[in-house]
Amino acid sequence: MTSTSILPPVPLIMGPTAAGKTDLALELADRLPVEIVSVDSAMVYRGLDIGSGKPAREVLARVPHHLIDIRDPSEPYSAGLFLDDAHRAIAEIRARGKLPLLVGGTMLYFRALRRGLAELPVADSRVRAEIDAEAHARGWPAMHAELASIDPVAASRIRINDSQRIQRALEVFRIAGRTLTELHVAAKRAGPELQFHGYAWVPQDRARLYAAIEKRFQQMMQAGFLEEVARLYRRGDLHEHLPAIRSVGYRQLWEHLTGAVTLEQAVQRATLATRHLARRQLVWLRADRELQWFDALDSSSVAQIERKIASLCS
Repeated sequence: MTSTSILPPVPLIMGPTAAGKTDLALELADRLPVEIVSVDSAMVYRGLDIGSGKPAREVLARVPHHLIDIRDPSEPYSAGLFLDDAHRAIAEIRARGKLPLLVGGTMLYFRALRRGLAELPVADSRVRAEIDAEAHARGWPAMHAELASIDPVAASRIRINDSQRIQRALEVFRIAGRTLTELHVAAKRAGPELQFHGYAWVPQDRARLYAAIEKRFQQMMQAGFLEEVARLYRRGDLHEHLPAIRSVGYRQLWEHLTGAVTLEQAVQRATLATRHLARRQLVWLRADRELQWFDALDSSSVAQIERKIASLCS
């Protein structure tokens, strides 16, 4: 680690689900003086293990991770809470003379860390009711088109039928008179000033990424994913509107446990939802001009990214 008062940039490994980020991070942790900080909105929850792709207990015992298993599923977690926890973890890791290595696929958390959180207006039930009424009459695709005319950047990141996010983006504009994008640009970074080096870990063959997603979900089912969700369901204090239960995979299997869909339908929906998640993650990554890209399918990429991060440790 540098002996000067100028601290090295914090490396960020960002990528879509099933890209192999966890395996890469473990390889780097075996070779470099780093500590891993998870940037994953599902791994923060205790009991969300198989479906979140959380490292096995023996792996966590060998290579400690930060921001894993820090919340009960009944407790909502947010980008603001992540910022506080991540800044604390980064400071503690640096105090031990190590380099914090942030790894994950929750792009909103990465953006909050690098760009800050915008001061958004609180929800207004009257405005939401107006938007809902318009959507009922016109349809959510039409509301998405309206958003695209107001805030094309935000609209490009929101699916055409994602009613919740379309509603919120329109609500913010109608209340604040400024778009989500404008508010995010104006946001000030919370917490200490940090420098970052971002690395995109992405399989360049999209077909192979989707095949990996399907294979991984099958493996999760074989490993007991349904029983994991059933244990959460049997608790009795959790519901489908909690952020933990809305996580991809959990939401669909939860619907099966309620009797809304068959297990086959739930698996199909979960696999499709995971593919959609990967697409959204790729959209976020492509919009970021500051990232250095590495092909996760190229055998030489691990050595290349290791050299990049090793240079920050010296």
